[in-house]
Amino acid sequence: MNNLLLVMLQQQQGSPWATFLPLVLIIVVFYFFMIRPQMRRQKELRKFQESLSKGDKVIVAGGIFGKVAEIKDEYILVEIDDNVRIKVIKSTVLRDSADLQQQK
Repeated sequence: MNNLLLVMLQQQQGSPWATFLPLVLIIVVFYFFMIRPQMRRQKELRKFQESLSKGDKVIVAGGIFGKVAEIKDEYILVEIDDNVRIKVIKSTVLRDSADLQQQK
């Protein structure tokens, strides 16, 4: 065990790039498997929220299913039952309820 550790330390002393290469590799892998997909999902969600129109069926962050009744700059009115409307912030609309039917 000690011999293996000594061999590894001796190999790393030779080149300064060899010490930073694993760290750079970890950062690159982290970017491509964690950060980039998350940024893509956020971009798609933002695009969906901006493209909402009256009559769209949506799901709000609290798990409320409804239909868009009215759209304003900062909020939307979601009709959850006959003559029952709630005001929600646009960013809380997560997805179209048709997406759930496609997943099944």
